[in-house]
Amino acid sequence: MRAVVFAYHNVGVNCLKELLKAGIEIDLVVTHQDDPNENVWFGSVAKLCKENSIPFITPSANELIGLVPQLQALAPDYIFSFYYRYMIPAQILACAKIAALNMHGSLLPKYRGRAPVNWAILHGETETGATLHIMEEKPDAGDIVDQLAVSIGPDETATEVFAKVSDAAVKVIHEVLPALLHGNVPRKPNDLQKGSYFGGRKPADGQIHWDQTAKQVHDLVRAVAPPYPGAFIEHDSKMMIVARTSLKGPFPDKLNLGALGIQVVDNRVFGICGDQQALEILEWLPADK
Repeated sequence: MRAVVFAYHNVGVNCLKELLKAGIEIDLVVTHQDDPNENVWFGSVAKLCKENSIPFITPSANELIGLVPQLQALAPDYIFSFYYRYMIPAQILACAKIAALNMHGSLLPKYRGRAPVNWAILHGETETGATLHIMEEKPDAGDIVDQLAVSIGPDETATEVFAKVSDAAVKVIHEVLPALLHGNVPRKPNDLQKGSYFGGRKPADGQIHWDQTAKQVHDLVRAVAPPYPGAFIEHDSKMMIVARTSLKGPFPDKLNLGALGIQVVDNRVFGICGDQQALEILEWLPADK
């Protein structure tokens, strides 16, 4: 079996390794150049390709359509997408002789679109997962090939949950590869009416609003905790990144639960929220640090 792989991030590295272990011939990898303005804390697909003498390219989104003649000539059995950030044109998907498959970081049809792990935490979900599905022109809309759920703990950050999702993605690939190697693609309907699509997030979306409930603020902090851009507030004319919070208490009796915002009591920092509940800020730092 031969494949062309579009890949980036830890999921891209680990799933590509799984394909190589299974003996799939990788004719080409399409990945991204690292953004100098982004905190790159994850594994490098380009480095893995260099180590394994796999040809790779880093085209811009506008250059993808120009790859069609090359991919038609390669005629791969499969096209895989593992956390590749650009929409892949339908003309490219059609170059796969058997199927074009994408790994998505949620339990489809839930949390289609961008930043699925972050959105799931932001909405207080207790589980998410990894789903391998058929790629169509519409994002995350094709039939489901296989998926695996993982839990989301009440205090886990996006980075911690993403590690679980990355492991689940590898397990999904491992489980389904025997069928794929025989040209069989399991599939079940992806009922889009049972889920929602979410767009990308920007650093400005991390602003804390104290009129929200304590749990909503806590979930925001977890969803964007560093190495993501972080939840932030302005305190004493300084922008602060709130990196870790707790809802557990016990909380001091001295707290004024009717006054929203930051309160410092006994050298501990608390945020008073719109439901007149407190959360403790366990870690914060100036944004310029």
